[in-house]
Amino acid sequence: MIVYLDNSATTKVRDEVLKDIIDINENYYGNPSSLHRMGLMAEKKIDEARKSAAKLINAKAQEIYFTGGGTESNNIAIFGHITNSDKHNNIITTKIEHPSVYNVFKQLEDKFSVRYLDTDESGKINTSMLNDMVDENTLLVSIMHVNNEIGIVQDLNEIKDIIKGKNKNTKLHIDAIQSYGKIKIDVNKLSIDTLSFSSHKIHGPKGIGGLFIRSGLRINPLTYGGGQERGMRSGTENTPGIIGFGKACELIYDNFEEETERLYSLKNQYIKRLTEEIEDIKINCPIDGGAPHIINVSFKDVPGEVLLHSLEGKDIYVSTGSACSSKSRDNRVLNAVKLSREYQTGTIRISLGHFNNFEEVEYVIENIKHSVKDIRSITKRG
Repeated sequence: MIVYLDNSATTKVRDEVLKDIIDINENYYGNPSSLHRMGLMAEKKIDEARKSAAKLINAKAQEIYFTGGGTESNNIAIFGHITNSDKHNNIITTKIEHPSVYNVFKQLEDKFSVRYLDTDESGKINTSMLNDMVDENTLLVSIMHVNNEIGIVQDLNEIKDIIKGKNKNTKLHIDAIQSYGKIKIDVNKLSIDTLSFSSHKIHGPKGIGGLFIRSGLRINPLTYGGGQERGMRSGTENTPGIIGFGKACELIYDNFEEETERLYSLKNQYIKRLTEEIEDIKINCPIDGGAPHIINVSFKDVPGEVLLHSLEGKDIYVSTGSACSSKSRDNRVLNAVKLSREYQTGTIRISLGHFNNFEEVEYVIENIKHSVKDIRSITKRG
């Protein structure tokens, strides 16, 4: 049995998506910018995919821009908002952002006053601190909706009210890469200016992402060329990727509530069995609520990387955190939520997706239990 539980890093492409990708490559391979029929047919397919991506967040199709992935979407949004600003401005983010946001803000410290929000021990941002930080010179606030490591969900309504209440001109960017397609988002009910999302987190292909930009908002592109994506992201469109992304969005939209409820139930079953079977563990994700697909658990006296490879030997695939920072020895997110060192080093992330089921749970829990016991017998003896 192969059990893939690293869906926050990437997901397996669904069969229906693969079918559409093959069809596009075989029958709709014209350049969407070409004026002949083959080009126009490809362009029409892209327009259909744009509508599908927009429906998941109740946006207009013309507010969706396709990019090369979530990292590019975040970069376009952040740099696009701040171009032509000066050092009198400040920008705000949190200490638990994904590297595609956090590292951009670190790079901007020479140009702006960069302010970092603390969180509580669950990962919720300090809203009093946010209220104090936003002022007449705040240009941009960038907040991750769902944290990719611990699954905490930020209250976007409260965040929006604080920011716009202090400065209506402050722009709000949301990294929704881990929440898009998993938690209901309605951009019309939120004063979100830009929002990023990604295909390969929702069982679509890699190398394609999306960026919502509210109608009427003008932000500057990072690249210039032939003017594709209405000038926001020049370069020949990745038509197969876009169509595959659109199909993945359709599949999620058609069964959203049912699939979300199934993932919550599966998550709860994993947490229940972990806490019943194994001593000296800490559950770092919200037990009630939180993202439906992310379980973060720490085992005392168990190096997380050793546990990961032990499970890999049994064809169970988990992670020790974000794939984008997996080589780092220091976990910025776990530090921010003040997880003690004795547990922090023994942390793994189990992340669920469409292909996971309840039949896998006992197999996974039994193997984690035996692996933890074997590893502890060595670490405690040493």
